[in-house]
Amino acid sequence: MKQIGLVGAGYWGKNLARVLAELGALRRIFDPSAEAAELAKRFDVEHAASVDEGLASGDLDAVVIASPAVTHYEIALRAIESGHDVFVEKPLALGEAEAVRICAAAKENDRVLMVGHLLQYHPAYLKLREFVEGGALGRLQYIYSHRLNFGKIRQEENILWSFAPHDVSMILGLANEDPFKVEATGHCYLHGSIADITTTHLDFPSGLRAHVFVSWLHPTKQQKLVVVGDRGMMEFDDTRDWDEKLMLYSHSVGWKLGQPEPIKGDPEPVALDVSEPLKNEVQHFLDCLGDRSVPRTDGAEGLRVLRVLCAAQEALDRGLEPLPPQPAAAPSGVHAGAMVHETAAVDDGASVGAGTKIWHFSHILSNTRIGEHCSLGQNVMVGPNVEVGSRVKIQNNVSVFEGVTIEDGVFCGPSCVFTNVINPRAEIERKEEFRPTRVGRGASIGANSTIVCGNDIGRYALVGAGAVVTKAVRSHSVVVGNPAKHIGWVSEAGEILDASLKCPRTGIQYKVDENGELVIDA
Repeated sequence: MKQIGLVGAGYWGKNLARVLAELGALRRIFDPSAEAAELAKRFDVEHAASVDEGLASGDLDAVVIASPAVTHYEIALRAIESGHDVFVEKPLALGEAEAVRICAAAKENDRVLMVGHLLQYHPAYLKLREFVEGGALGRLQYIYSHRLNFGKIRQEENILWSFAPHDVSMILGLANEDPFKVEATGHCYLHGSIADITTTHLDFPSGLRAHVFVSWLHPTKQQKLVVVGDRGMMEFDDTRDWDEKLMLYSHSVGWKLGQPEPIKGDPEPVALDVSEPLKNEVQHFLDCLGDRSVPRTDGAEGLRVLRVLCAAQEALDRGLEPLPPQPAAAPSGVHAGAMVHETAAVDDGASVGAGTKIWHFSHILSNTRIGEHCSLGQNVMVGPNVEVGSRVKIQNNVSVFEGVTIEDGVFCGPSCVFTNVINPRAEIERKEEFRPTRVGRGASIGANSTIVCGNDIGRYALVGAGAVVTKAVRSHSVVVGNPAKHIGWVSEAGEILDASLKCPRTGIQYKVDENGELVIDA
């Protein structure tokens, strides 16, 4: 049996200690508290007052980390670099760069790395995932999750980081794709800077939408995941008895006299194999240690969840900041702090973010939103009804028409062209035929290139100068020519990758996954 050291014997560490002991794998508990010493005595294992002391003997195969989240990065890295496999409770780290470093260290040292996303090992969730992957619910339309309770209230992390990782992990597992847009709002009631409730919204490339509501100031305990497809619906309610935890609903929508009409089906309970999720999770880790297989919730999965949490936290921080005082005579439709040249025009109903600069003879049409810290060169037209993210650069002589969405950090080179109709005619109105085009975060579009409508540009893709894009461009893809063809890969930092797929600027290692997509090799 593998010998495991447990770091942390607090609220959740006690549960891990019990399960590890029941499975015969617990060897030592690292925690300076008297409670940890008593716990070690109860399970008849060794007690160490510090991580250094716990690792010094060299007789452990792996380390399970259940210490406060702020310590995860340092402890995980030390354990990996000292030759130990590692299980880290959620979240993997508190920053993306830290998580990438942990994943890279595990790969370099050939160590198993697993993240404690507990509900991925719940029998109800596993059965729900079978239904989704088997097509029983059809195309997923939206997912709703809430995790509510009165307590446990924390001071070292907010409710987003305490409760939401479980829900984000489940949603990403069901979606089988990463969101292109993350929004979050929250409120602080007990402490000036620690959110007690948050709502997070996720938009996915397939059209799926999801939202997560979490609170530790709720009068009752609720743990519910609702999945809606175009052929069926399911509800996972972890507060119910096992025979009702997972319910299948065959609801549908019919049409009568041109009006939608709900057709309700009787709920059907789904039979489950009753087992403790935590024991399933720990056993999975032990199995991976035995056969050196990749855990279901490995470092890459933990990194994907972390990226969503970080994006949500960024949005949350913006919403929690006090609004700056507004000048009494701010121009109509223009956000305070933006620079609009006297020859440029911003129509009523348009919004321009703080720090954005709009230069000579440019025109922002109605119902268009320009994010913060953008730069729009001379003779640029955007709108109507267009959304442009933050930190976007649009060079001279570019028109961004209705139907185009530009995410954060995109670069649009001089005179590049967007279309919104396949077969335009001057004398025929075709507004109802507009085809949407989305340019993913961090993508770059070269000068004089043309993006034919309906063809999305993936995140961090690079479209060469003069290229004509006639089909969707994958994330990180480099495309050139007419029609544009894939010729290689580019990193998030904009460096063309050679055969090693390692970014020379950041050192991040990439790989091509089974779907032909470039991803970080975590």
